[in-house]
Amino acid sequence: MRHRNLASTALAVFVIAVSSGAVIPAEPQSLAPYVPTPQQVVEKMLELAEVSSKDVVYDLGCGDGRIVITAAKKYGAHAVGIDIDPERIRESQQNARAAGVEKLVTFRLEDAMKVDVSPATVVTLYLLSSSNAMLRPVLTKQLKPGARIVSHAFSMGDWQPLKTETIADESGFNRTLYLWKADGQVRP
Repeated sequence: MRHRNLASTALAVFVIAVSSGAVIPAEPQSLAPYVPTPQQVVEKMLELAEVSSKDVVYDLGCGDGRIVITAAKKYGAHAVGIDIDPERIRESQQNARAAGVEKLVTFRLEDAMKVDVSPATVVTLYLLSSSNAMLRPVLTKQLKPGARIVSHAFSMGDWQPLKTETIADESGFNRTLYLWKADGQVRP
């Protein structure tokens, strides 16, 4: 209900501003609600991507930073978390300090649709299918061949994954993971 009220308020402000001739900067669009990935799934995502200390992992919609922090702590990878929610970024930074990996990780308040992911060798996602579809051309254009993309629960339309794995989380709920590799072909 909260989202509907916020959307109604935003629409009312937009209508008033437009009718008065005001210019409104575009707000970043949420690509998914914040739902933390269970730690067991985080570890399987990084394992599926074969993350190592040579990787640069980007997590788009990083939430509390658990994927980024695990990539740094378990594998020694450099990692970047991107989120549009300032509270999630603050939480991620606190979690990184608590885990002792703040030198390996960076958290940035940015729109995942506008971020430059070209330094990434691994991109992790737990977004909606529609969001993955919107990101697909960005990822396939910017990522170097061989970069891996791992998505928790949602596919990328007609782009067939190299691997699909289903695992049961701690509560017995089945989670599907998808792995793709960038191959230099831009996919709209």
